Amino acid sequence: MALAQQDAPISPSSKPAAPPAPPQEPSPDTYKIKAAVNMVVLHASVLNDRSAFVPGLKEENFRVFEDKVEQKLSVFKQEDVPVSFGLVVDNSGSMRAKRPQVNAAAMTFIKTSNPQDEGFVVNFNDDYYLDTEHDFTSDLAEMKTALERIDARGSTALFDAVIGSLDHLRKGTRDKKVILVVTDGEDNASRHTLEQTVEQAQRNNALIYAVGVFSDDDIKHDHRAMKRARTALSQLANATGGLAFFPESVDDTESICTQIARDLRNQYTLAYYPTNAARDGSFRTVAVDVIPPRGMGKLSVRTRSGYYAPRTPTSGN
Repeated sequence: MALAQQDAPISPSSKPAAPPAPPQEPSPDTYKIKAAVNMVVLHASVLNDRSAFVPGLKEENFRVFEDKVEQKLSVFKQEDVPVSFGLVVDNSGSMRAKRPQVNAAAMTFIKTSNPQDEGFVVNFNDDYYLDTEHDFTSDLAEMKTALERIDARGSTALFDAVIGSLDHLRKGTRDKKVILVVTDGEDNASRHTLEQTVEQAQRNNALIYAVGVFSDDDIKHDHRAMKRARTALSQLANATGGLAFFPESVDDTESICTQIARDLRNQYTLAYYPTNAARDGSFRTVAVDVIPPRGMGKLSVRTRSGYYAPRTPTSGN
């Protein structure tokens, strides 16, 4: 498979170039959560009945439950915190005609985001490739170069690309982690399953946003495959507190990416030490309720559905 000169498959042996320091980096105390490993951090989006973001809520407006047991918040804030993000873009043959518009939409996401964000680009077809030359960069020109370094062909290994990107995202320096994946087809080449990918997503404190750019021809060609693809993207997003979008036209991806960037910049951060202190590796469900201030009307909240507790290593094997 012919690759751009600086592209390389994501693997433990990959050695990305050292990321440049973001311009005018603020003090880490401005937005860092100095949390112990057992602190659970939730990023929550609150909307009113007109789907508009609701700012200015107080800590007393939120109730957090883990496995239906109410938890006491240790951290509460709403601020536009920088994120480490991965742009995971389908590079299969069917994406060839769509890539210019998708790349423009991705650049809109970057420009609309926090200037202190840092990101990387993964292109995937039947394998997935990280642009190591522009890894974890805040430079718009470098991100544009990474997005345009494509050779659209092959199949769609979506799940492998998401898992590889989540693993690489751990190297990011920002507290808040995000994956934005854009695809136009069903996974037909991964070694991993949807269930394994959802579990991996839940083991990472990362938000996944997905955009499925399925054309009418795609749907007519294989309606069942597109339905499975939509289900997979929705499950990945819902498990992490993100969103999945399915625009009628690839032309709509630019406004969607603007919406995603706005969603990230308007979230509340809630964190707590769980009352269940067992380090047993079990999955814990999480729910957040919002009590609206008087006269505000019904509000809805979106956050991740749960997390895996840490596990105490066993010794003496």
